[in-house]
Amino acid sequence: MKEYIEERAVAIANYIIDCNATVRQTAKKFGISKSTVHKDVTDRLEHINPSLAAQARVVLDINKSERHIRGGMATKEKYQHRLQICGKNTENHS
Repeated sequence: MKEYIEERAVAIANYIIDCNATVRQTAKKFGISKSTVHKDVTDRLEHINPSLAAQARVVLDINKSERHIRGGMATKEKYQHRLQICGKNTENHS
């Protein structure tokens, strides 16, 4: 494996652990795809640093178990924002 890929995998794992980051947040931060983040942490890092891989896996598993909650909250905020906008438009027409 190329050295820069190994370094990236370690940097990604450290970022996930330090920031409790999701795969999506990590991908955005490093400018790579979500599948690359996942492959680096679950596959490549296992061969480089199994201990670090296990720590990152714990964070990713927690994030995965909570993602339905975050999705529901995002949907709620989206519709509350729409209601606020609609309410302002109604006030202007009165």
